[in-house]
Amino acid sequence: MVVMSTRAPNPMRHGWRHEVAEGLRRSTAAGLGMFPLGIAFGLLVVQAGLPWWIAPALSVTTYAGSLELMIVGMMSAGTPLATIALTTFLVNFRHVFYAFSFPLRVVRSRIARAYSVYALTDESFAVTAASPRDWTGVRLITVQLAFQLYWLGGGLVGVAAGSLLPERIEGLEFALCALFITLTLDACRTRAQIPSLVLAGLSFAVATLVAPDAALLVGLLGFVAALVVRFVATGRRTAAVMVPGDGADGDGGATRGVASTEREDHA
Repeated sequence: MVVMSTRAPNPMRHGWRHEVAEGLRRSTAAGLGMFPLGIAFGLLVVQAGLPWWIAPALSVTTYAGSLELMIVGMMSAGTPLATIALTTFLVNFRHVFYAFSFPLRVVRSRIARAYSVYALTDESFAVTAASPRDWTGVRLITVQLAFQLYWLGGGLVGVAAGSLLPERIEGLEFALCALFITLTLDACRTRAQIPSLVLAGLSFAVATLVAPDAALLVGLLGFVAALVVRFVATGRRTAAVMVPGDGADGDGGATRGVASTEREDHA
């Protein structure tokens, strides 16, 4: 008699060194895009006339690429603190939706889980969404820590380079947009993901027309609503295919007949 094991495979069977190496490997593609973006961020800090330590300080206390670029502009313009706080809330509100599918459950330690929540960025979410399986706590924390080091290191290089450049460099803000485009294309590799991409574009287009001053928040809410509708519609269509009703071809009866026979065999 052959005894089959019902235990799930242990993703940590190769040891923590293998998990760290795998996390570093998965962070390489997006990390190589974050490093030059960090350089652009450091250059902007210097060109805005702010102290050099603003770059590493924001990279540690705030750690949100798009928000940090906005904060540099608001700080150099003397924007009130209340406005900066409200902008921070609106821009980072999208992270609430990230938590629905981010594999935070694999992180066991409370300290590591707190860091994972703090380090939940667009890049880490995109990497986990593109490969949602086989995540472990060590692998996930390694990816997030590597991303932050890429960003922090790029910022320091940018600050150093900015202090040596004699003239201002224009167009650095587009680096963030270019990175988001790359992450979006990397996450949409199959035809099954195209409807989500189309829904995202339509949601933001409608939000831009309806509420241009809060297009990001309204667009995210509309996109979530569209995804819920699509999920419900897809679920009903799948259920209709798996459990067919009575019809002239008799498939439904045949399906129920097979199920009934299986129950009798088990009895």
